Amino acid sequence: MPRVTWPLLALLFALLPGSGRAYFPEERWSPESPLLAPRVVIALLCRNSAHSLPQFLGAIERLNYPKDRLALWVATDHNIDNTTAILRDWLIQVQNYYHYVEWRPEDESSAFEDEVGPKHWNDLRYEHVMKLRQAALDTAREIWADYLLMADCDNLLTDRDVLWKLMRENKTIVAPMLESRAAYSNFWCGMTSQGYYKRTPAYMPIRRRERRGCFAVPMVHSTYLVDLRKEASGQLAFYPPHPEYSWALDDVIIFAYSARMADVQMYVCNRDAYGYLPVPMRSHASMQDEVESFLHTHLEIMVNNPPLEPSSFLSLPPKHPNKMGFDEVFMINLVRRADRRERMLRTLYDQEISCKVVPAVDGKALNTSEIDAMGIKMLPGYKDPYHGRPLTKGELGCFLSHYNIWKEIVARGLQTSLVLEDDLRFEVFFKRRLQALLQEVTTHKLDWDLIYIGRKRMQVDHPEKSVPNVHNLVEADYSYWTLGYMLSLQGAQKLLMAEPLSKMLPVDEFLPVMYNKHPISEYMEPFEHRDLRAFSAEPLLVYPTHYTGDQGYISDTETSVVWDNETVKTDWDRARSRKTQEQGELSFEAQNSDVLQSELENVSARDEL
Repeated sequence: MPRVTWPLLALLFALLPGSGRAYFPEERWSPESPLLAPRVVIALLCRNSAHSLPQFLGAIERLNYPKDRLALWVATDHNIDNTTAILRDWLIQVQNYYHYVEWRPEDESSAFEDEVGPKHWNDLRYEHVMKLRQAALDTAREIWADYLLMADCDNLLTDRDVLWKLMRENKTIVAPMLESRAAYSNFWCGMTSQGYYKRTPAYMPIRRRERRGCFAVPMVHSTYLVDLRKEASGQLAFYPPHPEYSWALDDVIIFAYSARMADVQMYVCNRDAYGYLPVPMRSHASMQDEVESFLHTHLEIMVNNPPLEPSSFLSLPPKHPNKMGFDEVFMINLVRRADRRERMLRTLYDQEISCKVVPAVDGKALNTSEIDAMGIKMLPGYKDPYHGRPLTKGELGCFLSHYNIWKEIVARGLQTSLVLEDDLRFEVFFKRRLQALLQEVTTHKLDWDLIYIGRKRMQVDHPEKSVPNVHNLVEADYSYWTLGYMLSLQGAQKLLMAEPLSKMLPVDEFLPVMYNKHPISEYMEPFEHRDLRAFSAEPLLVYPTHYTGDQGYISDTETSVVWDNETVKTDWDRARSRKTQEQGELSFEAQNSDVLQSELENVSARDEL
C-alpha cells in the first residue's frame, strides 16, 4: 500500500468542500457570526418607589444582557414621594445605552378616589394598573419584541443571568421564584373556583427549594417573562378582562385567567436563587412601613450575599446613624472575622444605627498562663448539658468578650446599653420596635437589668409570664444565646459582683443562673445573689444568621478545643449540637399568647400571602 505523506494530507484537506477554502478565491468563506440576542421589553410600573428604585434600577443595569437589545417601558403615577424625579433622571442618563425607551409619567393626582392609603387597592387602582400593563404589552408587540419582562419596582433580581436562564426554559410565561422573609413568593400553587389563593401541599416544598426545577402553577406575578414569539401569546391580555371573566377585579388574577383561556400554562422556576421581594404590606400600612419592609429585604440579601449596590447613575441622600436612645451600642467581633464585621457595619449603617466595635477575645489564642493570670477557674463539676464536655476555649473567649463590655458599662456609668454579636440577622422594623420597647420600659419605670432581644428559649413546657402594660415583653425563663440584649448599669454591676471569672461557665448558662432560672441547681448554688431582673422581647427582634447544619455555618464557640487541653477538639459533635440548632416549634400550651402586641406585629406578619 502506498504511503501518504502529511503534506499531501494537508493539501487534500484544503481542497475538501466546506473547509473555508476553495479552488477559486471568490468561493472562500468565513464562519457565520452568532445570532443577536432576542429583543426584550422590560416594563416597569412604579408608584411610591423612591426607597426601592436605587437598588432596583442598579439590578436592572447589571443584568448580563446586551443593552442595545433591551427596551425600557416605564410608567409612574399617583406618587407622594419623588419617584417621578428619580426615574426621569435615571432615564435621561441611561437612554442612550438601550434600544428604545418609552416614558409615561402622570403626576396630576397623588391618590385614587376613595383610596384610604398608599397601600390600599381599590377597583379604580386595579383597573388603572391593568390598562398600564396592557399598554406595555401592546408596545412590545408593536416594536416586534421577542419577550416582555414584567418586573415590580421593589423586586430585586440578584442573578445577572436571569433573562438567559428564563429564556432557556422555553415557556410562554415563566417566573423566577423570588425569596422573601416569609413563606410568601411570586407564585401560587392553588386557586379556588372563584380565583382566590388556595393553600396546597405543593407550595412549601417548591418555596423551600426542597423540589427544584420548573413547575406548572396556576399563578405567577410580580416578576415574570412572556415569550411573545409563541403563537398562543397573541391571545394574552391584561385589559379588558376576558368576556367570560366574572371574578374579582384584580390584575394578577385576570391575567392568570387570560392565560388559562389562551391555553397557556404558567411556570415558576427555582433552580437558582434569582432574587428577592418584600412581603406585601396590609392595606392600612403606611409608607414608612413600606420603606422599612424593603430595607429589611436588602438586609436579608446581605446574610448570604454581598450588598446590592445602588444604580451608578443615582446619588443617595446621606444617612444619619444614631444610638436609638441607648448610651452605647456595642458590637462584638473577632478581628479575624472581617467578613462578619463588614456585613454588620453595613447592615447597621443602612438602618442608621451607630455602634462601637468591640474586638472579641479570641479564645483560641489564649494560653494557660494568660488564663491563670486573669484568675479564671472553671465552675466545679460543669459539663455541657448536651455533650458532657468541659468549657471550650471558644466559650471562654465569648464570655470574656461580654465580660469586658460589662466592665466598660460600669466604668463609664452607662445607664442603658445594647450588646450585639456579629452573627445575627435583624427582624423587620427592628429599629422602630426596639426604640418603642426602650421607651415603654422607661415610661412605665420597669425595674429591669437585662432584656434579651434574641435568644433560644429552652424552657418550652409552659408559657412565660407577660409584663402588664408593656407591649411585646415577657419575663425570661431558661434561655440560650447572647446574640443581642439590652443591659442596664444596675444589671452590669450585678453581673460583675458575682465574680464569674472564679467560677466560670458559658455566658449563656451564666445569665440564667443570675436570674435564678437555670434547671441545674448545682450550677446556681455557688452564686449567692441571683436577683438579675431579666426579660425578653416577644416576638424576638434578632435571630442567628445560620444554624447547625446550614450551609456557611461556623461557630467559634462550639468548634474549638477544651479550655485546658488544646489536643481535645470539640467539633466532633457540631452536627448534633442542640445549642446552635434553630428554635423548634413551640406547642400551643407553651406559646406566649397573652403578650400585649403592638400594631407593628400585625403589619409584619409572616404569612404565605
